[in-house]
Amino acid sequence: MRIIKKINNNVALCVDHSGREVVAMGKGLGFGQIPREVPLREIERTFYDLDAAGQGALRDIPDNVLLFAARIIDAAASELPYELSTNAVLLLADHIAFILERNKKRMNVRMPLAYDVQQTYPVEYELARRAVRQIRQEFTVGIADDEAAGIALNLAGSREETQAQEGGGDDGDMLEAITRMVEEHFGIRVEREGFNYARFATHLQYLFQRVHQNKSIDSENIRMYKDLRSEFPDISDCVEKIAAHMDQEWTCTISEEEKLYLILHVNRICAKEGQ
Repeated sequence: MRIIKKINNNVALCVDHSGREVVAMGKGLGFGQIPREVPLREIERTFYDLDAAGQGALRDIPDNVLLFAARIIDAAASELPYELSTNAVLLLADHIAFILERNKKRMNVRMPLAYDVQQTYPVEYELARRAVRQIRQEFTVGIADDEAAGIALNLAGSREETQAQEGGGDDGDMLEAITRMVEEHFGIRVEREGFNYARFATHLQYLFQRVHQNKSIDSENIRMYKDLRSEFPDISDCVEKIAAHMDQEWTCTISEEEKLYLILHVNRICAKEGQ
């Protein structure tokens, strides 16, 4: 394996023996002279077919979270009756990193769709329940059982032939409409093919499912919503436009709790796409 570019201290872009580009993880891979040859025994994990956005996301996700997510995906792949996308590890790692971030900030969330997700995606939900137990043990955190619903939806959204960003029917139209609203509001171009958009679309799919079932997330984070609204007034304005559009099209009310998470996710995609 030949290292051709450093991504971070432990992740590098490489070329394998057949000439294919591959992202490799391993302790200290990013150090030393580049380009250089590295023995396979020093590589812990490889990722083929990652786009530029996916490679960039590796800089933001802690290595231990990424490797943990890779183990979960490896186990899931042997039990799921379909193929997972090349971005599956990154999407799950990003989701787990967000769970840990929320836990650190004491953003406790109740997921009202747990029963529905369990009924709709029984295999994914069982895998997610195991993952929750493993997260508690691996990262020494106390996270709620409800987090299994989000992880199960993440797995279902990573299905190869039905990517979350593709959408379908009214949901697909709403996803595209919201994406265009974000683009127009901030004067950016959101790349539809890639990790950043897949992550954004996945979280919007969670919201759409809650709206369709007339349910909303429930927690005690309203004060945080007010703080974020003051800190990011432009993003908050965009979120209000999104909420108004969803109300007009679907006759639904987007709660302040939902707006809190929309602010977080719109901010993330704007920060990435605006770089």
